[in-house]
Amino acid sequence: MIKNPKVGIIMGSDSDLEVFAEAAKVLEEFGVPYDITVGSAHRSPERVKDYSEGARERGVKVLIAGAGGAAHLAGVVAAHTTLPVVGLPVKAKALDGLDSLLSTVNMPPGVPVATVGINAGKNAGLLAVQIMAVTDKDLEEKLAQYKNKMAKDNEDKGNKLSEIGYKKYLKQ
Repeated sequence: MIKNPKVGIIMGSDSDLEVFAEAAKVLEEFGVPYDITVGSAHRSPERVKDYSEGARERGVKVLIAGAGGAAHLAGVVAAHTTLPVVGLPVKAKALDGLDSLLSTVNMPPGVPVATVGINAGKNAGLLAVQIMAVTDKDLEEKLAQYKNKMAKDNEDKGNKLSEIGYKKYLKQ
């Protein structure tokens, strides 16, 4: 594991790695150290418990957790820590990920999990950064720059579309 991670990422299976890699990429873009591992709420509950309970001691400020199917991982993580948990539901073979979304977002009272959309790894990473930016001015500034760049890129695309029309725009 990385030394002094600020975000801990735990997924139910390595088959979820592509989705969680999107969160890792965002954290790297913002210079946020993280660790990443696999732990199943059902197949390795002790590992999940140990990872969650030890997160604060490792320096973690936010956890990103999720799985596909019976996606109870984020809730189990939240049950074992007082840190904020971002739930990342993964699209499984059944129900197009709706089962994952509903089981991640519907936590019982007292066990909150902030949940992003199905396979929305990028948003999970960004939400973790936003949570930490509440007390980190450097991250706050990086987020402002990120959002300004998104706005400019979108504006540029709109201007180009208006200039050349949709047919030429689609062909590029």
